Amino acid sequence: MFRDTGYRRMQRGKVWLVGAGPGDPELLTVRAHRLIANAETLAYDELVSPEILALAPAGAERIPVGRRGGGCRHHEAKIHPRVLELALEGREIIRVKGGDPYIFGRGGEEAEELFAARIPFEVVPGISAALGAAARLHVPLTHRNVSSSVTFATAHAATPEGEASLPSYLPTDGTLVFYMGLGKLSDRLSELVRAGRPASTPAVAIASATLPNERSVFGTLGTLAELVQAANLEAPALVIIGEVISRAVASPETKDALLGEIANYALISG
Repeated sequence: MFRDTGYRRMQRGKVWLVGAGPGDPELLTVRAHRLIANAETLAYDELVSPEILALAPAGAERIPVGRRGGGCRHHEAKIHPRVLELALEGREIIRVKGGDPYIFGRGGEEAEELFAARIPFEVVPGISAALGAAARLHVPLTHRNVSSSVTFATAHAATPEGEASLPSYLPTDGTLVFYMGLGKLSDRLSELVRAGRPASTPAVAIASATLPNERSVFGTLGTLAELVQAANLEAPALVIIGEVISRAVASPETKDALLGEIANYALISG
């Protein structure tokens, strides 16, 4: 016979780590759209666009849990304490991240902490910023005539001492995409040239990709940092580097601007 002891085992809730894509709500996956549109509790990063947050029900609890520019440092909690607290209380939380949770979204770290706390979770992939930016610029990240590989890297890789540096293992050919690329842009591009990439290699910086305020600046490894500064390009932004940029099926104006920068660099360096 069951004896009521007065104690109840609390049922854990669940957390969905949802990729919100590069910003345009129409680039959400069907599942991400459904989860956000039916959310009771929405925990979101600052990079998630207002248009996507507006899809949630008016009565949903909204919890800002992330900051731009690498504001969440490695010594801090892997996941926001409020998310853990609510999940342990039995709540279901839609944890929305820009791009894809597992590509520079700290999704792996949050998943580890959820697993350690025995909180059920699922990951909903999203279109990463690199894919959204490349599609908008008509830049093929791979092209069988010029690049058979693409590397995603952060321009703010931290060493054990906490100093940002360019990873020595980055390839000297193929397509390279820098996330969070503006803060150390001049240093990073110079390091790539010293590592063996030609200074005339095409490069483009794109800010707020897929959003109405999207802006892009075309140049080369030798000129892009100066051009970005002159254009007052603002974060969030990423940088695409490689010969694939010259294969972009773009407007004549864009192609002329890129070819002009390459020619100008050749004249200056020559």
